[in-house]
This record gives sequence, C-alpha cells and structure tokens, in this order.
Amino acid sequence: MMQSKQMKFKYFYQQFFSHISIIIVAFLLVSLLFTHYVENLVYENKADELTTFGKAILTDLKDAPSFASDEVISQYSNVLEARNMSFSLFDENGKLYLVNKKGPAIKNLPADKWKAVTKGKTIIVQSDFKSFGQEGVTFVVLPYIDHGRFIGGVLLTSPISGSSKMIQQLNKYLLYAILIALGVSFLQSWFLSRIHVHRIKRLREATSQVSVGNYNVKVNSSNFDEIGELANDFNHMVNKINQSMLEIESLENRRRQFMADVSHEMRTPLTTISGVIEGLKNDMIPEQDKERGISLVSQEAKRLIRLVNENLDYEKIRSNQIQLFKEEIQLLEALEIIQEQLSMLAEEKNNQIIVEAEPEIMVLADYDRLIQILINITKNSIQFTSNGTIWLRGRKENHAIIIEVEDTGIGIDSNEIENIWRRFYKADISRTSTTYGEFGLGLSIVKQLVLLHNGEIDVSSNEGKGTKFTIRLQDQ
Repeated sequence: MMQSKQMKFKYFYQQFFSHISIIIVAFLLVSLLFTHYVENLVYENKADELTTFGKAILTDLKDAPSFASDEVISQYSNVLEARNMSFSLFDENGKLYLVNKKGPAIKNLPADKWKAVTKGKTIIVQSDFKSFGQEGVTFVVLPYIDHGRFIGGVLLTSPISGSSKMIQQLNKYLLYAILIALGVSFLQSWFLSRIHVHRIKRLREATSQVSVGNYNVKVNSSNFDEIGELANDFNHMVNKINQSMLEIESLENRRRQFMADVSHEMRTPLTTISGVIEGLKNDMIPEQDKERGISLVSQEAKRLIRLVNENLDYEKIRSNQIQLFKEEIQLLEALEIIQEQLSMLAEEKNNQIIVEAEPEIMVLADYDRLIQILINITKNSIQFTSNGTIWLRGRKENHAIIIEVEDTGIGIDSNEIENIWRRFYKADISRTSTTYGEFGLGLSIVKQLVLLHNGEIDVSSNEGKGTKFTIRLQDQ
C-alpha cells in the first residue's frame, strides 16, 4: 500500500498569510472600534444639542408671560425646523398639548423611563427604540420641575438620517484607507517574506553543501535577529568541523607515520636477528665470529623489547593508566644518581656530567618516574653531544622547583623545537643506530610524565651551541 505524499505548505506562504491575516484582523478591529466610537460621538453630540435646546425652551417659557407663549414657541419652531429638529410639550400626565408636524406620541414612552422623567431626570433615547412607532430618530425628554413638583416637560426629536450619512461617509473613506493599507501591507509582507525565505534558503543550501562534504561554505551572518544568530552558529559549526577534520587528518597522518616508523624500527633488528640465525643454522658464520653474532642477536632482541616497552609505557601514561606515588625526594641525590648511572655512557663520547644543586632542596614526586624523566632527557643530551658538557641543575624559585638539563651539543633548529615531543621524532634522522634514544619515544614519555606531576617542561636551543630542558614542578 503506497503511502500518500504529504502536502507541503511553503514557508514563504506561511509567512505571507500570517502577516496578511494579522493585518486584516488588526484593521477589522480598528475599523469596528473606530466606527463604534464615531457613532457614539455623533449621537452624543446630537443628544447634547437637543438637550441644550430643550433647556433653553423650558427657561424661556418659564420666563414668558404665558407658559404657552406663541411667540416663544414660534421662534424655537423656526430655529429647530431650520436644523431639522422638532419639539413637543407635554403635561404631568404625559399628554401632548403642542405637537409639531414631526413630533411622536409621548404616551409610548416606556414606564420606567416615564417614571424617571417624573423624578426630574432627562431621558435620551437612541433610534433603536421602536416603542415610539418611529425609527431613525433620536429623542430627548426633559422634565419641567416647578418648586419640586413635576408639571410636564418638553420632548425634542431629530432624525438621524444626516448623522447616518455622515457615518456612512466616514466608513466609506475608512474602507478606502483599509484597502489602500491592505495593498501596501500586501506588497510589504510579500517583500519581507521573500527576504526571510531567501535567508533560510541560503542556510538550507549551505547545509546541503556540508552534508556532501564541503566544509568551507559560509553564510552571511548578523546579530540582528534569530536567523542571523542561526547563521552565526552555522558558521561556528562549520569552523569546528573544519578544525575536527584537520585534526582527524593530522591524527591519520600521524598514525600512518607511526606504523611506518615502527615497521622501520622493527625491521632492522629483525633482519639482523634473522640473518645471524640463518648464518648459525647453515654454518655460514666462522667459529670465531659466532660469539659476536650471538651477542648481536641478544642486543637486537633487547632493542625490540625496549621498543615494545616504550610504546606500552607511552600508551599507559597517555591514557592515565599509571598511578603516581609521590614522596619527598632530595633533588641533589636524584641528580647524582643520574650522573653515576650515565657516567660511562657520557665517557664513551668524551662528555662530562656536572651536578649543581643545594642539598636542602626537596621535590615532591614519584621517585621512579622522576628518575625516568631525568634519564631520558640526559640520554638525549649525551646522544647529541660530543666532547662537551652536560649540566644537571636544581634550584628553588617562586614556590617551584626548577630542574635544568643543559648540554653543549649540536642543538635543535628553532623550527623543529615543538616537534621533539612527537612520537618517533628524531632531531637528527641520520642517528638511527645509537644505543639510546633511537626510537624517538623518550621525550614523548617525558612530557606526559611531567604533565602527570602537574608540572611544565620547556626547551630552548641554539643550533650548534646546545640545548637546555627546563622542568618546573610545584613546591610542596
């Protein structure tokens, strides 16, 4: 059974219709409120005008010699008629005794409103009251109170046709304004929606590029809105991916180099061992050279064991699988042990090892690992120094113990100093057959061990003049 394809509603249309719907609703609400306000304003003004005339009529009739003075009535009739209004007088029983041509019947006034009139309250009736038998008229009923006694009043009327026409005219212009505003808002919404959709489209295209492996893509970003911030995040993500890919590539290159170096380092001793064994097996080695051949096999086997052990040791140190047992160690004693252990090795290259440290200096460290650190560095100095001097120094400085191993050897090129901490790196690639340090793992192990002691190690060198390693460990 085929699954029905889900209908898509483009984001452009979502944005567009949401803008338009909001604008339409807003315009409708504003129009209704404005129309209601104008209608109320017109009716209130009409009621106020009728009330003013009614009070003036009652006042003038009261002051006239006769309550029904024809002159006063005639005068107001002419004035009101010119304004399209009319008035009627009624007595305390609601009976009309003067009605203009347009006057309604007061007896149709609701009981509650008539009662309010008799209490001296002015009543204003809008055109929606049909109890008068007339529609489209605004009524104002004003009571006449004489010395606290209700004796009648005046009823004024005005058709609302003129007011309705004015309101219709206002609504007409309001409709025109709404249509024009809708047209403008339509274009503006279309334009803004296209801008937003275009920005999102660029992000989508950039994301597609990343998905196919192009990590160099960039999008215009800003902090103006959330889309701009999203673009910022996207660019940041791409930069991170680029960095990760470069790091992965670097690690892969290092892995390949590591395998090549290990293969190369192991091939030489294995070839030697295999050759000697084949020679002994086939009696191809003279009797006087057999002992030398066996010794060579033993040395090459030990060399392989050192290679394996150094690799295992490095991996354990790097993955924090070793535990340090720190204790207070007399630094002078540790340096003198290094001097004694490596003195013969130094003499083979006509080197001299000098120890400089005060006996009271104590260092908090793992004894075995500290000796391992110093032996590796000192062996490295002996390896690349001939007819020179190696200094082993120790001092206390700014709440730290400083250990220095300095030599007068061949030195290191300034461009290569940072590379000496890499596995299998050799400062002089021609030196591949020396007894110590040939695998290039010693300094990698040294740095990891110093970091495990929460210390720092630096190296400075002048090519042809010598090298100095400086270790800084925190004082206890």
